[in-house]
Amino acid sequence: MKKGHSFWLLRLLLMTAAGVFIAAAWLFIYAHSDYTPAQLPLQFDLRTGSSLKSAAQQMADAGTLGNPAQFVVLARLLGAASKIKAGNYEINAPISPLELLRKITEGDYTQSAITFVEGWTFRQIRKALDEHPAVRHDTRGLSEADIRQRLAPGESSLEGWFFPDSYHFSSGASDWAILSRALRLMQSHLTVQWEKRAANLPLQTPYEALILASIIEKETGKPSDRPLIAAVFINRLRIGMRLQTDPTVIYGLGENFDGNLRKRDLVTDTAYNTYTRGGLPPSPIAMPGLASITAALNPPQNRLLYFVARGDGSSQFSRNLEEHNRAVAKYQLSGRR
Repeated sequence: MKKGHSFWLLRLLLMTAAGVFIAAAWLFIYAHSDYTPAQLPLQFDLRTGSSLKSAAQQMADAGTLGNPAQFVVLARLLGAASKIKAGNYEINAPISPLELLRKITEGDYTQSAITFVEGWTFRQIRKALDEHPAVRHDTRGLSEADIRQRLAPGESSLEGWFFPDSYHFSSGASDWAILSRALRLMQSHLTVQWEKRAANLPLQTPYEALILASIIEKETGKPSDRPLIAAVFINRLRIGMRLQTDPTVIYGLGENFDGNLRKRDLVTDTAYNTYTRGGLPPSPIAMPGLASITAALNPPQNRLLYFVARGDGSSQFSRNLEEHNRAVAKYQLSGRR
């Protein structure tokens, strides 16, 4: 090999080595440099099914990351691109990209998490918290009024105010902290969706939207039916027709409900009996998910007024009582809606 060729080859190798060294040094410095969000503590939510790029953008939008593209490079080089865990996270101090990556791929350092499920009541949330071994049970034994006074003193009920999600936390975290996070997340989602609502809805406040969303959540057996169920209730509210929905009656029965809804329950007047009373019940009846909130505030425009369960989780929708009665006869159900 000629000397000139050897010189250029050596130079190329040295430049390549220098480039690799610089890239490795950059990666090391970036990975271990703390990033301080504009405010602490800071919550961020990673949606189910998020790709690495999408998750990085969600964190950047929440103020957790300065440069999502660099984070994506780091995660891919470390083989963590497919290990992201959806859920709600909280940062209480400055955090490096490496620590953040570990947090979202290992479900936080301690692997402690609790999931609040769509459609749960506040009673079910409290039961899950009380039974979780990694939670410090500071609210155990307190009444709902005591908890409400601390978390949301302006509200008449805590029902429906906690967002269903998986909450990752350090072992020994107080149930107060978890409830506060879930409450703030619901408030945030509700505020955003209220600003995006359709025009001329028969809903006066975000709280009314939350109440309706909770009913939609409990009535939805098949996710694709959710917008149509929302439309039925919105249409009924517009014309002053009673909602006539079983889940509100069941909620009003409370612990007296034995799993069998009887005719006498439908005619016995309570604040939550939407067969005997018009309009919305006084509070949510469960914890609605984002899809139900969105459906309540952006229902499709149609003339549907009735629906009946088909028996397979889906519903048959009708525009008038005649159509509805035929659907009831076909599916051999009681036709109480």
